[in-house]
Amino acid sequence: MNDRIEFKLTKTDGSARLGQIHTSRGIINTPAFIPVGTIATVKSMTVGELKDIGAEIILSNTYHLYLRPGHDVIGNLGGLHKFMNWQGPILTDSGGFQVFSLSPLRKITDEGVEFRSHLDGSTHFLTPELAMQIQAALGSDIAMAFDECTPYPATREYTLKSLLLTTKWAKRCLEARNMNTPLTPLNRGEVEQALFAIVQ
Repeated sequence: MNDRIEFKLTKTDGSARLGQIHTSRGIINTPAFIPVGTIATVKSMTVGELKDIGAEIILSNTYHLYLRPGHDVIGNLGGLHKFMNWQGPILTDSGGFQVFSLSPLRKITDEGVEFRSHLDGSTHFLTPELAMQIQAALGSDIAMAFDECTPYPATREYTLKSLLLTTKWAKRCLEARNMNTPLTPLNRGEVEQALFAIVQ
């Protein structure tokens, strides 16, 4: 699959820069403020109000949408854009930060993260492959690679271990993204999805 998302640098001043991310659903001027629609809705704002304030992109959350209503539900309804009635670009995070924030409810291994749902206590295992599968079903324009959100403070030894794990997971995300998973908006040709890496 070819990404049709392009970044264009429009202006520089020393180390500062302005740019544009061109997607099939619109242009995002950078740096950008991204309204957060954690569970497929930006709280207290309608889609019309988001357009009125000039929002160019919305962020939704893989972890929360996986748990409720479920990525399969959203995928079968045509993806997040239809589900939210938002026609502009959408970025989905990988779920890594939310899993990190569940510190007492999670266990990290090389394969992924086992965690208990904050909703009902059920046990789940989130891997880089599952994070990509969820984001493909959601049909976002920009998917984020699954990462370990390194805590602060952290020792140098732990930071290096976390960096190596995140790098390993990023490679697995790329491999999983390039595999064909049927019945998602992504593979029905309804969306072109870019994969962005995370730098902690």
